[in-house]
Amino acid sequence: MDGEIGTVNFDPNDPQSIEVAIQKMEEAVDERVGDYSRNDMIEGIVSEVKERYRQAILERASEARSKQEDEE
Repeated sequence: MDGEIGTVNFDPNDPQSIEVAIQKMEEAVDERVGDYSRNDMIEGIVSEVKERYRQAILERASEARSKQEDEE
C-alpha cells in the first residue's frame, strides 16, 4: 500500500464529522487492498493500518481544537 491512500476532511469540533472521516479512511484502505483483504496476513496488516490512521485523525482533531483554544 505504497503511496497516498486518500484524503479526508473533518470538523475537529464535530464528533460525527470525525467519525465520518474515519469511516471514509477505512473504506479507502479497503478499496486499495481489494481482493487481498481475504488473505489472513494482509487482514492483520490492514487492521493495524486502519488503527494507525484512526489514531492520526483523532490526534489531528485534538491538536486543531487545542490550537483554536490557544488562539481565543
